Amino acid sequence: MACVFGQYGGRLARLGLVGLLTLACQPMTDGDQPMAVDKITFDLEQLDDNGLYGPPDGKRSLDYEFCVPGEPVLVETVQAIDPSLTLYPESPGRIGCTAEQVLAIGHTHQPNAVLILMELANLDFIERIDRVDWE
Repeated sequence: MACVFGQYGGRLARLGLVGLLTLACQPMTDGDQPMAVDKITFDLEQLDDNGLYGPPDGKRSLDYEFCVPGEPVLVETVQAIDPSLTLYPESPGRIGCTAEQVLAIGHTHQPNAVLILMELANLDFIERIDRVDWE
């Protein structure tokens, strides 16, 4: 199994999250499944150690969304990983959750934001995590 972490491997190592490198590179059982890091559709490198991005005088958090199957145990799993989550069971969000899924929106202004995103992306039932751009 070959894992290519690109720019993220160095950052995770610098943050002391070497164990996450193994977590994000679990062997795939289905050739169509992406690696965990590939499920995150925005650049994690833009985040600083506080989960913020932008110029020094205009730092802000990044909001993200993903769909969770509506099964209570799966919803509880993502909530345990990410305390910033707000759930919207009646909304598809821009990501397009189905009627059987729950929209989850979180933010990066929290400790270990990159680790949290990688843990979420490593869950088999999370297909992708997109940035939310509020308009």
